[in-house]
Amino acid sequence: MSKSIIHTDQAPAAIGTYSQAVKAGNTVYLSGQIPLKPDTMEMVSDDFSEQTVQVFENLKAVCEASGGTLNDMVKVNIFMTDLSHFAKVNEIMSGYFREPYPARAAIGVAQLPRGAQIEIDGILRLPE
Repeated sequence: MSKSIIHTDQAPAAIGTYSQAVKAGNTVYLSGQIPLKPDTMEMVSDDFSEQTVQVFENLKAVCEASGGTLNDMVKVNIFMTDLSHFAKVNEIMSGYFREPYPARAAIGVAQLPRGAQIEIDGILRLPE
């Protein structure tokens, strides 16, 4: 099975030794996205809702660069520094996904890169 690297300037560049996504066959493994604006590589704001929207926009750009959409995601992992924002994530996520929704985990963590409040990664299955 061949492996290819997915990259787009419409999402933040990798800030470490990783790729934005890796495609193996029809499956795309999306690296975690934090709320960096792609053009400046700066945090969008300190507001949790704005950070969440930026993360979904970043994921959307990487999905599209791979030939898919957010709705092709089969697994989503959401990491938050404050799980009390869970309802807000659900509300925002409902604007980006339609049923059937992907499998999902929501995990509380002590800290995320660059002081982000949220990070999301996942797995995308491209249409045949």
